[in-house]
Amino acid sequence: MAAKFTPGQKLNVGVVGATGLVGSMIREILAERNFPVAQLRLFASARSAGKAIDGVVVEDAATADFSGLDVVLFSAGGSTARELAPKAAAAGAIVIDNSSAFRSDPEVPLVVAEVNPHALANLPKGIVANPNCTTMAAMPVLRPLHDEAGLKRLIVSTYQAVSGGGLEGIEVLASQIEHVGDRTRELAAGDTAPLLPEAKKWAVPMAHNVVPLNYVYAEEGYTEEEIKLRDESRKILEIPGLPVSGTCVRVPVFTGHSLSINAEFERPVSVERALELLRSAPGVVVTEVPNPLEATGKDPVFVGRVRKDPGVENGLALFLSNDNLRKGAALNAVQIAEALIG
Repeated sequence: MAAKFTPGQKLNVGVVGATGLVGSMIREILAERNFPVAQLRLFASARSAGKAIDGVVVEDAATADFSGLDVVLFSAGGSTARELAPKAAAAGAIVIDNSSAFRSDPEVPLVVAEVNPHALANLPKGIVANPNCTTMAAMPVLRPLHDEAGLKRLIVSTYQAVSGGGLEGIEVLASQIEHVGDRTRELAAGDTAPLLPEAKKWAVPMAHNVVPLNYVYAEEGYTEEEIKLRDESRKILEIPGLPVSGTCVRVPVFTGHSLSINAEFERPVSVERALELLRSAPGVVVTEVPNPLEATGKDPVFVGRVRKDPGVENGLALFLSNDNLRKGAALNAVQIAEALIG
């Protein structure tokens, strides 16, 4: 891939959605990784405009002039990205967008830094899309296995943290856990009122539960999240017709998405060879019992439980966990910006 900027060049960087969960993490990761920032500008809604964060005054994204910026990292939702990302690109910046707004656009590359950075060579709209955090976790694991044996079919069940639903998701789970605790104490004192909290944000209560209807139906009984997993996997791995069946489940975990994957391949691949490939794959750590607590705050995807899938001729089953806020959104966006420097 030809770099878009000169190695060592300091860049003028903008962060849109700078006060949100992912935007805040982007700011932290830029500092952690010593990203070469010449000037940092922060953008958010009018409600946050005028506030100072680490000495930088937040600008109103809706009315901002993006001129002079080299890279703008968007974490502000699909509708905001559709409206403002083209404006930032037209002003001369390369936009890296965390929303779903441009992922299916054939003129916008969908990039996981360790998997397909070559896609950054062509940016006709000046925009790069970040995948959904669930897809993101699977890609560094599936890439080397696909290169080795030719991925033929995927069956995926997810165990997704509530932080994937933003700050509201965290607040809903926290309040419902508190509610159940309060009601447990009241029941012990003789009260007979129902124990379960009221469903909020998701179809059924989240606390002490699992929710297999992750937002709304989109196509043939599959939800939007499940369709994203299918379409984004096809685009990133460059397998247009890949059959993918996903069941996306929200679980009462604050941070860290996990995936149970059954992958069928064109050619045989042994468990031993798969582990050898995964141990040398960038952004992947092989561990005995991958879990969201292990992954929280960490960069890699943790993968384990690798075994033969006896239901198909050339199949593997495996389990992985990844920090959905860090690598699933913020880190990958910064890594894309790093790749643009070379």
